[in-house]
Amino acid sequence: MIDVNALIGPYPFRAVPHPDPEILVRVLDREKIDTAWVGHLPTAFHRDPSAGNAELFAALKPHAARLKAVPAIRPDWPRWQEALADARDAGAVAIRAYPAQWQLGPHDASMIELALACGEAKLPLILTVKFEDLRQRHPLDVAGDLAAAAIRSLARAGSGVRMIVTAAGREMIEEVHWGLTPEEQTRVQWDISWIWGPPEDHLARLFRTIGSTRFVYGTHWPLRLTQNPRANLDLLPDDLANPTLGDPAKF
Repeated sequence: MIDVNALIGPYPFRAVPHPDPEILVRVLDREKIDTAWVGHLPTAFHRDPSAGNAELFAALKPHAARLKAVPAIRPDWPRWQEALADARDAGAVAIRAYPAQWQLGPHDASMIELALACGEAKLPLILTVKFEDLRQRHPLDVAGDLAAAAIRSLARAGSGVRMIVTAAGREMIEEVHWGLTPEEQTRVQWDISWIWGPPEDHLARLFRTIGSTRFVYGTHWPLRLTQNPRANLDLLPDDLANPTLGDPAKF
């Protein structure tokens, strides 16, 4: 089991308890998760991600067997291609990008270039729809949710593109998925961290209509409870028991 959506580091808009790699390892043990793909939470709000990426690699080094670095690459920043190559050489398992926080529009040419470059490097591009619900957001947190149009634009960029979209709800997933061709749909995986289970049963509906293999395990730790996705899988109806999730390591 891989958690594709874990983060370390402080959140600018509220306190989160113990967002440290040592605690994350204990959480993985408790939840019986083998490894986590880990991003650096404050980097999403930095103009230049380089310092945050360096901090991420240093913090995860003592836990390299369990915690895999997912640095952020900002494609409108100078020398981002070199940063991508350095991240790949340093052992990154994927790349994160935050177009909403960086004010990059749905059809931004630099994001398309990044998606294609990540595909060539055999690194999935991880996008985050939101960190918190709009109703919880601090007034200074002015970035909106990632737009469905932005995800569709990247999925259509080329056959080598591979994206994992985290923190999306059922409505967003359906809007994007059914707006893509069957080939384009295979370029996108979705984590289950923000999909409702009972009584709404959004997760069951998506598994029936889209297929469980298009989904991967994600917790959105430390901003959400790690028990949520596990509970939602356990509470699936009998006909969906023990679903086969996608394998992000082979995506």
